[in-house]
Amino acid sequence: MLGTYYYHEIIRKTIIAFGTLFNDIDIQHKDAAGNTNSIIKVPLAYSPTQKFLARLEQQANLDKPVQITLPRMSFEMTSIEYDPTRKTGVTQTFKACDTEDGNKLKKVFMPVPYNIGFELSIFCKLNDDALQIVEQILPYFQPSFNLTIDLVESIGEKRDIPVVLNSVSMQDDYEGDFSTRRALIYTLQFTAKTYLFGPVADNPEGLIRKVIVDNYATTDRATAKREMRYTVVPDPIDAEPGDDFGFTETWEYLGDSKSYSPTQQTDI
Repeated sequence: MLGTYYYHEIIRKTIIAFGTLFNDIDIQHKDAAGNTNSIIKVPLAYSPTQKFLARLEQQANLDKPVQITLPRMSFEMTSIEYDPTRKTGVTQTFKACDTEDGNKLKKVFMPVPYNIGFELSIFCKLNDDALQIVEQILPYFQPSFNLTIDLVESIGEKRDIPVVLNSVSMQDDYEGDFSTRRALIYTLQFTAKTYLFGPVADNPEGLIRKVIVDNYATTDRATAKREMRYTVVPDPIDAEPGDDFGFTETWEYLGDSKSYSPTQQTDI
């Protein structure tokens, strides 16, 4: 079973979708009269916090014109954990239409719930700049914000992935004399509750075009004196997934020498 190659890019899509939430944040600087002097778009990068701190702390020449441009933001994936609270049946499957050929069905096992942890870091020189950024983020999380992600493109499986804000912390790394660089950092911890899908297989059974249900007057079929058979078929019989079709329902009495089969047409 293991070794069958497939790659839905679900984790990658989740990382991209998370970063997209914060790629259009601006801050403004105003004068005493309230007029806007400048509007700065805050850059965003996928990078650990330690890299930015090392760049601030390990520069030998503090007189360099540009050491690092602030404000800026960075984010990274920090963990992947199984979520047992959203567990479904291990052997349950569902069928979906192929997005390229609507007449083909695909069989997929139920997805496995996983929580992906993210850390968003905000680096600023001025605390007011950091507060402007934080206030543009926090009101959207109460405590979650839903992202719609196309998890499996081949079957058109789109789901709303809740992104939960877990915590907010602040760190001021200013120590030493006046020549030491200051690093004002806000750290936001998030959890994205996504789903991981296994391989998508062709449906070997094909389409179900007839359903038969037998009803008995007793629990033992051998001694039952009355038997009713209920049959349902699509109308037209060659209907495909996505077509506009109805159902033909037939009741048939089985037992003794009597037999009748009234037919009823039902549209959906």
